[in-house]
Amino acid sequence: MSAHEDSDPIEAGRRRWQERYDAAARTGKVRDADFSTLSGSTLEPVYGPPQGAVDPRMERIGWPGEFPFTRGLYPTGYRGRTWTIRQFAGFGNAEQTNERYRMILGRGGGGLSVAFDMPTLMGRDSDDPMSLGEVGHCGVAIDSAADMERLFAGIPLGDVTTSMTISGPAVPVFCMYLVAAERQGVDLGVLDGTLQTDIFKEYIAQKEWLFAPEPHLRLIGDLMEYCAHNIPAYKPLSVSGYHIREAGSTAAQELAYTLADGFAYVELGLSRGLDVEKFAPGLSFFFDAHVDFFEEIAKFRAARRIWARWLRDTYGAKTDRAQWLRFHTQTAGVSLTAQQPYNNVVRTAVEALAAVLGGTNSLHTNALDETLALPTDESAEIALRTQQVLMDETGVTNVADPLGGSWYVEALTDRIEAEAEAIFERIRDLGERGRDRADDGSVEHEIGPITSGILRGIEDGWFMAEIAEAAFQYQVSLEKGDKKVVGVNVHTDSLTHELEILRVSHEVEREQVRVLGQRRADRDDELVQLRIAAMVDVARGETNMLPAMLDAVRAEATLGEICEALKDLWGDYREPARF
Repeated sequence: MSAHEDSDPIEAGRRRWQERYDAAARTGKVRDADFSTLSGSTLEPVYGPPQGAVDPRMERIGWPGEFPFTRGLYPTGYRGRTWTIRQFAGFGNAEQTNERYRMILGRGGGGLSVAFDMPTLMGRDSDDPMSLGEVGHCGVAIDSAADMERLFAGIPLGDVTTSMTISGPAVPVFCMYLVAAERQGVDLGVLDGTLQTDIFKEYIAQKEWLFAPEPHLRLIGDLMEYCAHNIPAYKPLSVSGYHIREAGSTAAQELAYTLADGFAYVELGLSRGLDVEKFAPGLSFFFDAHVDFFEEIAKFRAARRIWARWLRDTYGAKTDRAQWLRFHTQTAGVSLTAQQPYNNVVRTAVEALAAVLGGTNSLHTNALDETLALPTDESAEIALRTQQVLMDETGVTNVADPLGGSWYVEALTDRIEAEAEAIFERIRDLGERGRDRADDGSVEHEIGPITSGILRGIEDGWFMAEIAEAAFQYQVSLEKGDKKVVGVNVHTDSLTHELEILRVSHEVEREQVRVLGQRRADRDDELVQLRIAAMVDVARGETNMLPAMLDAVRAEATLGEICEALKDLWGDYREPARF
C-alpha cells in the first residue's frame, strides 16, 4: 500500500472498487443497458463520499463487493445482474400448478418457488384422515415422485432454478425432486435451486415439524453432506426469517433469530467435518419485506454485515463467497388486509422496493387477494408486473446501494445491528445455562454454542414468548390508533367491491386420493416396503440417509409412508405447554 493510500483509505477503497468494476465490465459481467435517468443524465455505478472527505463511517459501510458487504455482494450491483423474479406458487394438484408455472415463466419470471399444501408440509399423504379438507388448498399436493414429475412436466429442471418452501419433510420431498429430474434425463450434478429445510424456525414460529430437533438435525446434516459432494450449486438450506416476522416479531428479532439459526447450521456443518469455504456458500436466507420502508432496507444491509463478520471472525471463513449472505425476499403477507384489498398493491410495491434497495438477490411479490385466498391468474400477473415495473421503469438497477451514506439509513443499520448482537449474546447465555464447565471455564457443546442456545430457547419457550410480546405490543398500538393501517383503523370508507377469488374445488382432493390409490395398486409394494425398511436401518446408524431414501422414492414410496416409518423410529414431537 502506498503512503497516499495509507493516508486516504476512502480513496483507496474507491480505487479497489473501480478495479473490480472494470474487471467485471471487461469480462461481460455488466449488462448492456441504458444507465441514465429518465431525463437523460448519465449515472455513476456507485456513489461515495466526495474526494478528500473524511467519513469514519466508511469502515462499516464500505464499497459494493468488499467486506463487510454492507453495500452488496458485487461491485456491479444490479448493473451486473438484476434480482431473480421468483414468484411463489402452488395450488390444487400438480397439473394445475404446472400451468401456473408455465404462465410465470412465459411472462418473464426467472425462477420457480413451490408452495405445498398443508398435508405435504406436515409429511402426510392426501388420503390420510388428517388431510381431509386440506388437500390442494394452500399449495400443491405432492404424495410421491410421480406428482413431482407431473409438477415440472415440460419445465427443464437442468435449466430452471427451483426453490421449495418446506422444512419438516424437506429431505424426502427433495429426493422426489431429484427423482423427477432423473426421469427427465437431467444430470443431477447441474441442478440449481434452494430447499428451505430450516427446522429451527418451525419450533420458533411456524410449527410444522415432524420429530424432535435432534433427528431433524441428523437429516439436515446428511442433506448438507450430500449436496456438498454431489450437487455443488444447489443450496440445501434457506434460513427463514419470513415466518418469524409473520408470527409477530420485530425487524431486529427477525434478523437476529434468523442469523442465529444460520450460525447454528454453520456449526452443524463444521461438526460434520465439512469445509466452511465449501458449504457456507450453499446457505441462503429468506427474509420478510415489511411496510416500514427504511427499517427494512437497514435490516437487509445489517444482515450482510453481521453475517460476513461472524463467518470470518467466529467460524474462520476466509473467502468472500463463504462470507456472503445471499437472500430471497417475500413481501409481507401479514401486512395485507381483507379490507380495501386494492390497497395491497401499493403495500406490496413499497415492500418490494425496500427489498430491492436493500440488495435482495431474488424476490416474490404477494398478490392483492392473498389475505382472502390463493391468488387468481389476474392478481398473480399484477404481482409479477409490480417487479417488472420496478426493474424496468424506476431506475433502481442503475446504481449500487443508492441509499448508502444516508444519515438516517446508516443510523438505522447500526441500531438494528446492535440490537441483533444483544440478542446473540442472550442466545449464547441460554446455551451456557446448566452446563458443566472445564477447569479453564470453557463449556463443551455437542454441536456449538449458538446451537445449544437455540435448542435451550426452544425447550424453554423463550423465542415464542419474545415474539408473542412483540406481537402484543404492536396490537395494542394498533387498537389505540398509534399505528395506522389504511382501511382498517383509518380511512375506512370505500367504494371498492368484493373480489372474485380463486376457489379450489373439493374434486381436486377426490381426484388426488383416487390417483394415489391407483399408484399404490400399480407399484411393486414388496419392493417399496423393502426399501423403506432399508432406509430405517440406515437411520439407526450414522451412514448418510439420502441414498437409501432416494431408493425408496424411486420405487414410489409416498411421503406419508417415509415420514411415518421415521416417526416409528424417532418418535413424534409435541411442543411443551408453556404458561
